[in-house]
Amino acid sequence: MIPYSVNIKLAARTLTGTLNLQNKTAVDWGWQGLIAQGCHSSILIIDPKTSQTIQVLERHKANVVKVKWSRENYHHSLSSPYSLRLASADSAGKIIVWDVVSGTAHCEIQEHSKPIQDMDWLWTQDASRDLLLAIHPPNYIVLWNGDTGTKLWKKSYAENILSFSFDPFDPSNLALLTSEGIVFISDFSHSKPPGSGGKKVYIASPHASPAHTKPVPAALPAPTGAKKALNKVKVLITNEKPTAEAVTLNADCLQLSYLPSKRNHMLLLYPREILILDLELSQTVGVVAIERSGVPFIQVIPCAQRDALFCLHENGCITLRVCRSTTAPDESGNVQELVYDLRSQCDAIRVTKTVRPYRMVICPVNENNAALAVSDGRVMLWELKAHVSNSGLSPLYAPVAFCGSPLGQNQKKIQDLSLNTMIGQSLVSGADPPPPSLQQEVQLKFLLTGLLSGLPLPPFALRMCPPLTTKNINHYQPLLAVGTSNGSVLVYNLTSGLLHKDLSVHSCEVKGIEWVSLTSFLSFATSTPNNAGLVRNELQHVDLPTGRCFAFRGEQGNDEPAIEMMKVSHLKQYLVVVFRDKPLELWDVRTGTLLREMAKNFPTVTALEWSPSHNLKSLKKKQLLAREAMARYTTLSDTEQSSVESSVISLLQDAESKSEGGGQAISAREHFVFTDTDGQVYHITVEGNTVKDGARIPPDGSMGSIACIAWKGDTLVLGDVDGNLNFWDLKARLSRGIPTHRGWVKKIRFAPGKGNQKLLVMYTDGAEVWDTKEVNMVSSLRIGRNVNYRILDIDWCTSDKVVLASEDGCIRVLEMAMKSASYRMDEQDLTDPVWCPYLLLPRAALTLKAFLLLQPWSGTFTMDITQVYVSALNGDMKSVLLDPELNLLQRCLLVSRLFGDESDLQFWTVAAHYLQSFAQARHLSVPVPEGQTPAEGTQATPQGHLDIYHDTLCESFYFQLERVHLQEVKRSSYEHTKKCADQLLLLGQTDRAVQLLLETSADNPSYYCDSLKACLVTTITSSGPSQSTIKLVATNMIANGKLAEGVQLLCLIDKAADACRYLQTYGEWNRAAWLAKVRLNPAESSDVLKRWAEHLCSPQVNQKSKAILVLLSLGCFHKVGEMLQR
Repeated sequence: MIPYSVNIKLAARTLTGTLNLQNKTAVDWGWQGLIAQGCHSSILIIDPKTSQTIQVLERHKANVVKVKWSRENYHHSLSSPYSLRLASADSAGKIIVWDVVSGTAHCEIQEHSKPIQDMDWLWTQDASRDLLLAIHPPNYIVLWNGDTGTKLWKKSYAENILSFSFDPFDPSNLALLTSEGIVFISDFSHSKPPGSGGKKVYIASPHASPAHTKPVPAALPAPTGAKKALNKVKVLITNEKPTAEAVTLNADCLQLSYLPSKRNHMLLLYPREILILDLELSQTVGVVAIERSGVPFIQVIPCAQRDALFCLHENGCITLRVCRSTTAPDESGNVQELVYDLRSQCDAIRVTKTVRPYRMVICPVNENNAALAVSDGRVMLWELKAHVSNSGLSPLYAPVAFCGSPLGQNQKKIQDLSLNTMIGQSLVSGADPPPPSLQQEVQLKFLLTGLLSGLPLPPFALRMCPPLTTKNINHYQPLLAVGTSNGSVLVYNLTSGLLHKDLSVHSCEVKGIEWVSLTSFLSFATSTPNNAGLVRNELQHVDLPTGRCFAFRGEQGNDEPAIEMMKVSHLKQYLVVVFRDKPLELWDVRTGTLLREMAKNFPTVTALEWSPSHNLKSLKKKQLLAREAMARYTTLSDTEQSSVESSVISLLQDAESKSEGGGQAISAREHFVFTDTDGQVYHITVEGNTVKDGARIPPDGSMGSIACIAWKGDTLVLGDVDGNLNFWDLKARLSRGIPTHRGWVKKIRFAPGKGNQKLLVMYTDGAEVWDTKEVNMVSSLRIGRNVNYRILDIDWCTSDKVVLASEDGCIRVLEMAMKSASYRMDEQDLTDPVWCPYLLLPRAALTLKAFLLLQPWSGTFTMDITQVYVSALNGDMKSVLLDPELNLLQRCLLVSRLFGDESDLQFWTVAAHYLQSFAQARHLSVPVPEGQTPAEGTQATPQGHLDIYHDTLCESFYFQLERVHLQEVKRSSYEHTKKCADQLLLLGQTDRAVQLLLETSADNPSYYCDSLKACLVTTITSSGPSQSTIKLVATNMIANGKLAEGVQLLCLIDKAADACRYLQTYGEWNRAAWLAKVRLNPAESSDVLKRWAEHLCSPQVNQKSKAILVLLSLGCFHKVGEMLQR
């Protein structure tokens, strides 16, 4: 019985190495839980939980410059299943949309032949989940259908577009970063291209007008370091073209991105600072600056779950900065600008010329994992951990709830499930803090939880271990030895594609490897030649299980001609070492002894190969006969002994002398052939320590200088420097020459397996597979025709698969047809099981989800049915899912996280919050975990309010007031002051609004208007006539296109409900929802929001999922149920 099964059938795969500079931005972490990364023209799919490469996609001909996973922001069902879709774009302008599981392309898109600058899937997926927006250089944005490859529309702009960012709160807003400034598009739609050229704005340093410059009190110390930098970069966005100084400010801008944690905020990244802009004000409201000695930024990723920033620095260090709670104003009474405190940082990497950090991605589901792609092909996986401790900064508290519900007394929880389960919300002014007894102060730290390393820089020397046979099937491992330019030998297990051993064997480039058993090999390396053309040769014997290396040629090797090749005989008995300008050496591999160093007049060897024929079988037969004779001889009487034929005795002595130390040391006779510079073929026989010269075959006139020989069975093949192949049939004594016209034949190798006469040939411009029985070509690979990389080395890894090392730093295992093809992921033999429901068939994935959510047939929750698949879940997750105290809402939230289901996660977060808050408001019974008194179970909603990133779904806009205070502090022009006053009037803060209106200077054209407005605001009474007059004026203003002014007047006389209706009539739905939340009582507000929900469901808007969330926030649970059933 075989102790464990051996996977004889190897999958085609690609082992990747260092990245190209164009791959710098090609990395993405999807909601599906996998990381995609471009490496030259291939795309790796990495599972970050187990640090395994589970797929390599190959179809691009040019370097991949962008990869983007599709969003999962739609309801999943059999008709719209969980699927792994990825878009990738290359430097030749081609976009491919992949079905990653099967490794096939859905569609290919080509518009121009320049590198794609940026692309992203549309995040609103109710209308269609196939829409992909791409920037085609220099100045086009094109919307594609990613399923069919159809172009929906194309729009050009005046400036070169560098990148874009979608507004995560409003799908009609898009910001383009151009070479001159920023273009804001407010009418983005999938149905037609934006109508206008967008609103162009420029980034400039303002020269604040004297009226708005506050004098610095003399008592304050002069600003230093970062503070000075902050003062310098008071940046604002202007509509005028900036001065030369400000253009440089824009040229330095590395990145532009909307903040997903709060509406109408954007960040701009510069090498030494991050600016947070309030787009309502077009003004910076926060700056994260680096001290002079600090390390510059490369990239920043804003989080959605908390107002936090993941920043990548030039030394590969990732830092996490969290926005400080803004409840406490400073001493002067003003709310400070937004301050992002450094909360955690990971270790830097050692940056060299060839090793530098490229890009960071974070897990969009949990936002507490980051992956760093390094130029040498490494991917470092960092996880954020929270531990209870006090810090000197303003404290961070762990949330009181778990998965949106109060935590039971004995309930299990996963502390580090996601960013919002690690850190509680920043307190906003007006919100009640949770009781101190429930709070735990936490600190955050990064932990390196995974590392994937690629191959080093080419060139490579490849050698596959001896082939699988019936004798070694019980312990066979398909190992590939890769010699590298830095002297190390990497051994890969081709079943899993993982690195088996990394052995530092040599001090210079490895030139060749030969296996001498399944677990040991010889490798040779040569140093660079000195002035006399001599080198240091290193020939090492390596034992894999122990890692023991020893110099096979002992002390020899210094200052001698370079080793050109070494060949081990078929029985692994003998080794021939061929030198450049020195006769060859013949060694005994088993004893490590030199058998013969050839004479000085020995011909120069150009090619050499061992014969597969030997006399081991006949020797073993002789030995067996001798043993039997010996046994008979010892049992005979003296008289009989004397009559035993002397021939038997001599045979016995002869056999015994050849079998010293048992059967292992039989020295069988083996042969090798070689050619000299004239093309003459020599035949040499080796037996024990005797070497005999055999027949010589004169050169073939049609062949040039022979470069390589291969021999299997009765077929001998010679390849020359002119690209001719000569096939010799030794049995029939026939030879046949074929010119391939491919130039120098670099290497030829026969495939393993009895009777398998396939031959792999390597040329300078590619490779071919030949069938030597039929003498015809089976397949061909040529640079420039079907691949864009040069082949460096070749070998067979099984009887039907070849392995190629290429100049792009990759090693590819390919079918005999040598077509670069991706493999099916579900056929992979992975070392660790991977949790990814997207790999399952649609019905299986949905069944698994239903099973994890609800088991009404069982009293207790079990995982028996899904044991095979659930084994990939980590222990913490399993124990929490099996915990009887986990309520249904928590379970739904947890499973939507496990599945990376964006729409489900949003739905259950909002549903859990409002189901509980409405239940408490109506004093309905909330299920209380066992062991708790009802009083504990029904405490005030533990999270106080819904996270701010839910925007208009939150209960009340505490934070709006705080934002206006911040805007007030930052205002630097009349326009800003006017905007603040308008906002304060809508919020009902009339006294402060009047103060701002009266600040208008006398020489301002609006001075008279503002003064009258201030008088009006202070003298408004609730008398009937004044109200009706103001209402009439307001409606006339709205009718004549002054919507904002009319709405303000209506708000002054407490007619905010009418104001909301007008806003909705004129299409300002978001503004109306905001105003309703801020100014109206719950009943009136509910009417406004219900109208909004109806509008969202209309066919022209088609945002049903958003409408469902709005209705959830109103407590219309029955209506939501009806909508979900439709």
